[in-house]
Amino acid sequence: MNLSVKHLRAFLALARLRNFTRAAEACHLSQSAFSALIQGLEEDAGARFFDRNTRRVELTAEGRLFELSAARLLADFESAYTELKDHVDLRKGRVAVAALPSLAAGTLPKVLAAFHGRYPGIAIELFDGLSDTCIALVQSGRVDFALAPASSPVAGLQTELLCSDTFHVVCHAAHPLAKARSVRPPDLLPYPFIHLARSTSIRQHLEHALHPLRLNSMMEVEHLATAAALVAQGLGISVISSLALFQFKLPGIVVKPFKLPGLVRHIHIVLPEGRTPSVAAGGLLKLVRASFAR
Repeated sequence: MNLSVKHLRAFLALARLRNFTRAAEACHLSQSAFSALIQGLEEDAGARFFDRNTRRVELTAEGRLFELSAARLLADFESAYTELKDHVDLRKGRVAVAALPSLAAGTLPKVLAAFHGRYPGIAIELFDGLSDTCIALVQSGRVDFALAPASSPVAGLQTELLCSDTFHVVCHAAHPLAKARSVRPPDLLPYPFIHLARSTSIRQHLEHALHPLRLNSMMEVEHLATAAALVAQGLGISVISSLALFQFKLPGIVVKPFKLPGLVRHIHIVLPEGRTPSVAAGGLLKLVRASFAR
């Protein structure tokens, strides 16, 4: 049976109005086109739905049986179509993103606030985690995309360069390095150093670029805020990426350029390969790209 929405609307209009002329007008069809729809519906069903005479149209027993089903089918279609339009027009939906802690707590909240302001009906999920966690969330389908370093290709994923992140030395204002215009790797060696955990991309990039130099490690901590508090107390110095510097805007902390060629962290948008993002995810991606372009 080639049942269409036009058939359902024509059938229900005639069942309600009991007049071919008025029902055709309600469906914005000529009477001949309308009659052809009803005739085709009855032929496909192999049953007569209406008894016609010169004065009135009446539902047959089969017509009354079909009326409830037709009304339910049309209502389901219209509900599904409305739901789809709401998603396409960004009135409803969901978008999930994973990002490094330095992005999730730094640049990204402003972007998410702007997106929520424009599209308040879209539910937003944010996962903050280290690079491997972010990429795994994309692979598992739990997030639409991630913002993270992607140093090597990953099967099933595609990457797009978002920005390049440089590095800086942070120290207490009373520290000897606070007077330097810039700092080079050998300048770090005499002083206690506050390391981030080995699982962080900041630590991994720094150790790779410094090799074979070994720093005078004093402490290793998981969180940027902890490292900042330790530096602010003069317990050691550290090297931090630009995107994480917002955590180090504390009284007594000085930021100095770090001169080490090749020390740069490339942040990528990581997406499932060959899959078109949802309309909601596409809208957020557009804002993310625009924010970093500025």
